[in-house]
Amino acid sequence: MIATVARAFALAFLVGAAPGPANALQATDDPAASVMWQKVRANLFQDRAITPAPAGMLTLEAPTRAIDAATVPIAISARFPQTPERYVRKIYLIIDANPSPISAIFGFTPESGRVGIETRVRVDAYSHVRAIAEMNDGQLYATTRFVKASGGCSAPAGVDAQAALASLGKMRLRVEGDLKGRDPVRAELLINHPNHSGLAMDQYTRQFTPAHYVRNVDVTYAGKPVFSADVDFSISENPNFRFYFQPQGQGALRVSVVDTRDLRFELADALRPASP
Repeated sequence: MIATVARAFALAFLVGAAPGPANALQATDDPAASVMWQKVRANLFQDRAITPAPAGMLTLEAPTRAIDAATVPIAISARFPQTPERYVRKIYLIIDANPSPISAIFGFTPESGRVGIETRVRVDAYSHVRAIAEMNDGQLYATTRFVKASGGCSAPAGVDAQAALASLGKMRLRVEGDLKGRDPVRAELLINHPNHSGLAMDQYTRQFTPAHYVRNVDVTYAGKPVFSADVDFSISENPNFRFYFQPQGQGALRVSVVDTRDLRFELADALRPASP
């Protein structure tokens, strides 16, 4: 879904005036006044009510002023356990001023144990960054931060093309926490991928590098889904995702990644926590 919607918004952005820091500053006092947000909201949620998240329920961490607009750290978390009765089903990450504002849709299940996602994103101009949590009963909650950064989507790649191709699709998976306990543990997934936005110019050829980026990530543990990410080029080069899952008995943590050229990359890590 994100690819179709994102292309429509990207086209609308490219044929109009590109937002710069001066334009973005005009909307800082009122996050709801963003024209792009109103369009995204109507497309994704129609007339459904979106409630500001109560204090402590949903948090979004992002720097007020980013050091590097191409690698802006983002952390989103929900402060309650995932249970079959009540859980976060999706979190939408919206970056208003990006060419493709619907940057990611993260999926969770009760087997996630806890909702927490950390990643790095590109920010193209001063922008409101929004996290909208969709509960299993359909309720929507939102929180917003304003980030001062510009040029992230058109920034040149950090590594040369040959080096990027040589390591394309290689992944590393690290699990942190006590696999013998009952609490959710955190996993970190690193994917070697240039995640070309299609908006960056090659400094040698002076041509725009064609878009080529990760679009889907699916993670299962012991055959059950625990985390997914439907993403676009707003995610930084060499995507990095930190998320949680609940280990219950022996099983394998499996990762499947698909990019925009339909290349598929797989990784499995067998975990053997002691039975409770």
